[in-house]
Amino acid sequence: MLLRADHVGQGRASVVRYHLLATDYDGTLAHGGAVSERTLDALKRLLGSGRKLVMVTGRELPDLKRVFSHLDLFELVVAENGALLHRPATKATERLAAPPPPEFVAQLRERGVGPMSVGEVVVATWEPHSQAVLDAIRDLGLELQVIFNKGAVMVLPTGVNKASGLAAALRELKMSPHNVVGVGDAENDHSFMKLCEVAVAVENALPAVKDTADLITEGDHGNGVTELVEHLLRDDLASVAPRLARRRLTFGDDARGEVKLEPYGGCVLICGASASGKSTVARRLVESLREQAYQFCLVDPEGDYETLGGAVVVGKPTAPPPLDEALQLLEDVGVNGVVCLTGVPISDRPGYFVDLFSGLLQMRVRYGRPHWLVLDEAHHLMPAAWQPPIGMLPDHLRNMVLVTVHPELLAREVLQRVTHVIAAG
Repeated sequence: MLLRADHVGQGRASVVRYHLLATDYDGTLAHGGAVSERTLDALKRLLGSGRKLVMVTGRELPDLKRVFSHLDLFELVVAENGALLHRPATKATERLAAPPPPEFVAQLRERGVGPMSVGEVVVATWEPHSQAVLDAIRDLGLELQVIFNKGAVMVLPTGVNKASGLAAALRELKMSPHNVVGVGDAENDHSFMKLCEVAVAVENALPAVKDTADLITEGDHGNGVTELVEHLLRDDLASVAPRLARRRLTFGDDARGEVKLEPYGGCVLICGASASGKSTVARRLVESLREQAYQFCLVDPEGDYETLGGAVVVGKPTAPPPLDEALQLLEDVGVNGVVCLTGVPISDRPGYFVDLFSGLLQMRVRYGRPHWLVLDEAHHLMPAAWQPPIGMLPDHLRNMVLVTVHPELLAREVLQRVTHVIAAG
């Protein structure tokens, strides 16, 4: 989630779900090896919205630089099909895997494999040399894999692909795949597209790629990417949300089957009397967040979640949670946090929460996470008399869960922003 930096603290902040576009080069961004001016303009407008770009390509870096002179538009470039990470701003390049064994390259040449290129990590050739490549790997007893891409044959260390390369790029940027849209066209794009929250295939993509995509553009190549950018700028892909059934959060059952929430939505109020089962519902929802790898921050005023698996607890009965420590914990995209307030007097909890909430909103500006904020005993944190700083509370509370036995004691401004109610008991 993103509150545009120029709108932070304003009640009418614009909210953005997708912070980063990851795109393949050949057959996707480029047509015949070149990117049109229209597509370049679209990429620049996307950057102007506060989003970032990462290129994920099978090309070797010198070859990519030769055909494309606008790498400075991209925060990072994943090259050699996931084996190389390049930083255009500093010109620094990092191998993400070991270089090819010299004996393997020599063996391919002896077998007459050609044309052949040897990059920092990748060894690439073309059909019909795939069998010779496989035979060389077998005869030398090497742990290498073969990846196909529209007739190209790429050899890389086992486990290295576009998904592993994009994952490395996202770790550096402190971004979650849940805030990424990926677009591609060929076999080797499957892995990184599957990693992204939304997988998009351009119109010229292979049928197998289209079959697994969430969205297929009407335009081909760069025209399709331009179309996707326009869609992002227009409504942040809101119209695509109903197609993302694989991301929905299961938290219970009713007479019709499983009950689910959209992974990106509004403010959920879970209420009910003591022992009504509201805590069970809340825990199941948190478990679903954890299973889907959506980062959450759970504020726990009474110590009920100190043993929650898959989360790190900050604070204890003898010591309040240091605010800086709680926020620093959530800087790591892979860490969920429980902020335990048992060491904070009840009268001080609303003030503490104001500072915590402000910090979390700023974090969402930078990274789009934590994806969900869960507030147990929410009336302790935002009571009826609660007065947050003017303009701090957004018009729409996104991805927030309020759990309380006393909804009537919640601040009116908060109740007005509730979009879903789950009543237990």
